[in-house]
Amino acid sequence: QVQLVESGGGLVQVGGSLRLSCAASGSTFGLNINGWYRQAPGKARELVATISRAGITNYADSVKGRFTISRDNAKNTVYLQMNSLKSEDTAVYYCNANIPGQISYYWGQGTQVTVSS
Repeated sequence: QVQLVESGGGLVQVGGSLRLSCAASGSTFGLNINGWYRQAPGKARELVATISRAGITNYADSVKGRFTISRDNAKNTVYLQMNSLKSEDTAVYYCNANIPGQISYYWGQGTQVTVSS
């Protein structure tokens, strides 16, 4: 069984910063943490940023230049540094993982990010 645990969310003012962490535990052999998604109230879950095991990154246009995704493969952890936060970044942030070749994807429980103006 795989567990993904997100942390680092909280309440921050517009223009502030937060750093999210996603740590994997359990049966992590071959597991790849793909990246971060978010879901705001009343909206669909959307991609925020992804990172390959080789470190190739991809960002949603709305966060480019403000967010940075990184990973520590030895710790089975992926990070999301969020700077210059905007009110529209308010959402529950989830990390996503899978084992290549398997159908199932794994999600964490999410961490709330609230940006106040």
